[in-house]
Amino acid sequence: MSAPRVVVIGDTLLDRDIVGTSTRTSPEAPTAPVVDADECRESPGGAGLTAILAARRGAEVTLVTALADDAAGERLEAALAEHVDVVALPLDGETVCKTRIIADGALVTRVDTGHGVARADVPIDKACDAIGSAETVLVSDYGRGVTAIGWLRDRVAEAALRGTPVVWDPHPRGHDPVWGTTLITPNADEAARLGFDWRSAPADTPRCWSGASSIVVTCGADGAVLIAEEATSASAPPVIPAELATMPLDTCGAGDAFAAAAAVALAGGRDVRQAVADAVGVASALVQGGGPKQWAHRAVDEDSVVDLLLRPAREATSRRDGTLVATGGCFDLLHVGHISLLRRARELGDRLVVCLNSDESIRRNKGPGRPLVPAQDRARVLRALECVDDVIIFDDDTPERVLASLRPDVWVKGDDYDPDAMPETPVVRAHGGRVVVLGRVPGHSTTRLARAATAS
Repeated sequence: MSAPRVVVIGDTLLDRDIVGTSTRTSPEAPTAPVVDADECRESPGGAGLTAILAARRGAEVTLVTALADDAAGERLEAALAEHVDVVALPLDGETVCKTRIIADGALVTRVDTGHGVARADVPIDKACDAIGSAETVLVSDYGRGVTAIGWLRDRVAEAALRGTPVVWDPHPRGHDPVWGTTLITPNADEAARLGFDWRSAPADTPRCWSGASSIVVTCGADGAVLIAEEATSASAPPVIPAELATMPLDTCGAGDAFAAAAAVALAGGRDVRQAVADAVGVASALVQGGGPKQWAHRAVDEDSVVDLLLRPAREATSRRDGTLVATGGCFDLLHVGHISLLRRARELGDRLVVCLNSDESIRRNKGPGRPLVPAQDRARVLRALECVDDVIIFDDDTPERVLASLRPDVWVKGDDYDPDAMPETPVVRAHGGRVVVLGRVPGHSTTRLARAATAS
């Protein structure tokens, strides 16, 4: 038998996990854990993950998605091409990246960057041909604009009218499914936001989903609830149970796995009820097995995780053909001398990043009485200055590792430093950057301010 042909349409994200351990909290914020990063992994997310999951179910998959013209977009396209045929649409702005910080197996926080929005004014023949020959169309909406493209919506609607099964995985910031959609797959939170009481009999379908034949609400460990168009009896809609352990599990990617499995099952000739049952089993197995990270993530080959966190600042400047300037120090008790240095440093380029010593770094260098102002407060004050574009707090004794990743065009210090003796100078010059020393404003220093305050 030939592989079922599935077209996945939607927004692709870059998922990144920084994984490590935590044995202490931050002195700047006692409730915030300090994570010692052991590794960084990244993989396609959103529609990209859905497409890969469909391919792993044995389908021949074409992914129609938008990719940015940046380094993250290039890595995404390369990773996707290993599994599926990619039809890339333009993306205005940077690749959307979702970075999870995980310590000891538990999610600490997530950092989202990038605000790219899909754009495709003219139909792309390859995408139209793929939709026209698909045995199932799966729309994976992550609210980044692909599902708003008019000609794509028209082709999906035409496929639905021809009888091609259409599965639509919605998003709160996305667009309504086309009329004639076979199956909409919201999770319980998405359904509740629309006031959809899916457990009632009969269920009152939200207007925006009224053009669908069936809706299945995924409920995590409770399985899924299937509401079919013909279900008008007073009995409650059927619940298809999941088989999940009671232990805490990483459910990231479960919704994508569910939609992918349902689409492949429909392409293979299964009816909606059978497809939903298959999808519940596949999503449960994925979660039980550790989630898509067990095979979809790839280790990032970089000198340090710091590079991944700093790359956006470097790329944002280089895309504008601008000059990135960096300076560093403690900036404890900000004074006129600091302001003068920062303003003159900013005049040397198009973007100024301040590399700020952490509290622990300062204590090691200056003793237990310093800093006088915690790092987070020092960073807030610096970011409030018009001449400062960003602040990076580093914990090493010197900013060498930060500079190796940031790669500034100009590194600025005060003239109390000998540029040839600074440990960061070889790092800056290694990538073609230059070191500039600027004269200080006489009579101003943090030490002098601290002594004056103590004397008073």
